Amino acid sequence: MAIGIQVTMDAADPGRLSAFWAEALGYVVQPPPPGFESWEDFAVRNNIPQESWNDFTAIVDPEGKGPRIFFQRVPEAKTAKNRVHLDVNAGLEAVDRLVALGATKVQEFKDAKGHWVVMLDPEGNEFCVQ
Repeated sequence: MAIGIQVTMDAADPGRLSAFWAEALGYVVQPPPPGFESWEDFAVRNNIPQESWNDFTAIVDPEGKGPRIFFQRVPEAKTAKNRVHLDVNAGLEAVDRLVALGATKVQEFKDAKGHWVVMLDPEGNEFCVQ
């Protein structure tokens, strides 16, 4: 039996980065727990200081097939190439849409293995589109 996973990304602004990835992947921001109308309502009712409201967030596949992606605020900036990255199987026609959402196109490759584009998300994390 396979074990489920969660992908976790460090971020300077978890809310902004999760919004980008939700749009990029067709995910949605994870709904608040039952009994809460919003995450803000959850934070207020749990006495979470307002300056901590953007410390973390998560997005989920609305069909429940893909892994949950969790974004956590970290104090340090990204300083090196990712050791793990996402390959987004959206087709190359998605590149312009992702640029409009805030991604940066870095380099395009075409060889015997395929055709893909290396991109950066709004915080500089590498990913590929194929």
